[in-house]
Amino acid sequence: MPTPKPIAGDHLDAITLPKVGGGTVTLGGMRDNWSLLVVYRGKHCGRCKKYLKILNEMRDKWYDAGFDIAVVSADPLDKAQADRDAFDWQFDLGYDLSEAHMAALGVYVSEPLTAAETDRRFAEPGVFVVRPDGSLLLISISNGPSARPELEELLDGMIFTIENERPPRGTA
Repeated sequence: MPTPKPIAGDHLDAITLPKVGGGTVTLGGMRDNWSLLVVYRGKHCGRCKKYLKILNEMRDKWYDAGFDIAVVSADPLDKAQADRDAFDWQFDLGYDLSEAHMAALGVYVSEPLTAAETDRRFAEPGVFVVRPDGSLLLISISNGPSARPELEELLDGMIFTIENERPPRGTA
């Protein structure tokens, strides 16, 4: 039986992962700021690089709107570090996302097509907006690399939501 997907308004319990560069990154749980959480497929995914390039270029806009940013994958440290070095990502980058974490987030999980792609099961894309109280405001999960929310539109919508104190939608 498949794991149930999270629903907007659900509380996201804190998930702590190791962070490239040292320390940890915490997803969910209570915090001072809103959070943008992006789950990416890993080093093998060219579409992820394009998406994260846009996010990296927009990061100051997200920070100015009151958001923390965390980007995570199931990749081990060496692959996550290689991506950070190659693309100069300046957001918190977590690694070693486990299958239990993937289930908690409700993201789809795929088997690698070849050993050249990766050596482990990995998460398909997910984008989550988490309120400071740890509740999920927005959940966007995809079963493949081609469908993700457009980041400018998402930020515009989140600014409107915060300014107008909008509740989570799609809760039923």
